[in-house]
Amino acid sequence: MLLEVLDTGGVWSVARGLARNVEAYKRRLADADGPRRNDLDGRGNLSEEALAEFARFFLRVCIDQVTFMESLVRLDRLRARIVVWAEEEVRIGALPPKSTSILEAVLYRGELPRGDAAGVIGASERHARRIVSALIERAVLAAGSARAPLRLVFPAALASRWMPGLFPERPDKDVK
Repeated sequence: MLLEVLDTGGVWSVARGLARNVEAYKRRLADADGPRRNDLDGRGNLSEEALAEFARFFLRVCIDQVTFMESLVRLDRLRARIVVWAEEEVRIGALPPKSTSILEAVLYRGELPRGDAAGVIGASERHARRIVSALIERAVLAAGSARAPLRLVFPAALASRWMPGLFPERPDKDVK
């Protein structure tokens, strides 16, 4: 059941770790539903000791998955990968000039009030809106509403560029 309901919809999910340890997961989960073993094994009908072991197992899996994601994402290099991508997109004309400055501001601050965008790039409100719209259209920035602050989005299409190694590369069908 946990494997089915723990799809976070985000980059990290404990479901991957549970899927890698299916037998241990099922065994500990079944044990946690087992009857109390003796008078020292909790107060209810079920085994508190087995529940504690399941909780330890689950937390170990969570820590393992966080460590795995940390090694793939490499936050110390994430900013540089995003900036390089944005600079390349500007160079080929896929993003307007100064898009990189807006992305860097969002990366640095965590979020950027829309009203601050013009000041970040030293341009008019209209020009800033054009850049922000292009970044939203490319699905790298998002906001909860037209007035909400901008925040970084991690589109799946850019996962291999921004977080290399996160997903296994698909072999080219034409390559033999």
